[in-house]
Amino acid sequence: MKNPGLMIDESHDEGARMRFVAGIRGYIGGTMMPGARAIADEHLTPAFRKKTGHNPDRRDLRKLAEGTALYPWTSALRRTQQEMMWDTSGDTLKRQWPTATPTNRGSATLRLDPMMQTPRYLTAVDIHCMPGNYHSELTDNDAFAGALYDHVIVSNGYKGDDAAGVGGALAAFVKRNFPDLRVRRVLDVGCTVGHSTLAYTHAFPNAEIQAIDVAAPCLRYAKARADAANAAVHFSQQNAEGTDFKAGSFDLIVSTITLHETSNKAIRNIYRECRRLLRPGGVMVHCESQQYFAKAPFDAQWHRWGAHFNAEPFMETMHEMELKSLAVECGFDATKSFPQVPMLSTLAPDMAVADPGRAPKTYPEILYVAGAVR
Repeated sequence: MKNPGLMIDESHDEGARMRFVAGIRGYIGGTMMPGARAIADEHLTPAFRKKTGHNPDRRDLRKLAEGTALYPWTSALRRTQQEMMWDTSGDTLKRQWPTATPTNRGSATLRLDPMMQTPRYLTAVDIHCMPGNYHSELTDNDAFAGALYDHVIVSNGYKGDDAAGVGGALAAFVKRNFPDLRVRRVLDVGCTVGHSTLAYTHAFPNAEIQAIDVAAPCLRYAKARADAANAAVHFSQQNAEGTDFKAGSFDLIVSTITLHETSNKAIRNIYRECRRLLRPGGVMVHCESQQYFAKAPFDAQWHRWGAHFNAEPFMETMHEMELKSLAVECGFDATKSFPQVPMLSTLAPDMAVADPGRAPKTYPEILYVAGAVR
């Protein structure tokens, strides 16, 4: 592992098992999905068009695809792979826990809130089918959930070897599109274990980097991970719907694949809080998957799979929103707001996954950002 913050020592067999599970995901994306798409394009869509006089939308395709043999198998295997992924990584961690618990030595800081009430939209489900979700604590000073998430993401090769690829791409987007923005203070919303957060320390080396999340186990691990990378990030346990930061105190507010894990009410509260926290001329940028109206029907109906089978209940609703209108509703100027636009055509060279048995090389679906200028 190239990730300096990964405090887990895999045995040969554990590593092989993890690569096998990741290989299943690669097989789903590289073989089964193209087959399901071909069935939709060559058979389901023409038959539907002949019968109705128009092409099927994503809801039509979902119903049609579920009546085929391949699509249910693909869906079932993907759910099974997701559960195997957590189980496999969990077994590796349990063998070493608590001897692998992170230490607190370094320049990163951590501020926890013992009175934090985790929002119900997070406690009601195990997001991504992760047992106990990201906030559950097994012991005092627990960081297991953070280590589990980090191990899964890095072992699967998601987002580059240090899993900071999305943050690096988002930082590059900001620099390219807002070259005159003086970035002195950055807030990373929903940072989890700080994968993307570390990229901002490199992109804006003279800036103060603040990162928030509601999950204490993930923040404890994020602090240790930042310490291992010698990164001066200031982590705090806060709900992005309402923080204790002063109004107008940030030049740049970012999030990466966070909004779809919230709720209809929460996403509006988060946008309003971002507006409050931005200084005049400051920039808010949220990275998410492409909205459904911009996707081909097959891609859209498959993407909503997460809402129904991967414990991400807000995903479908969020990806039906028009995000520029949301920004205006929450107080941003329409002329200074931008809808989802491509962040980069590819994530970056370091996003490539060299081992073909691991996850697919790139994730173009996550290369879209939306936001506004204060």
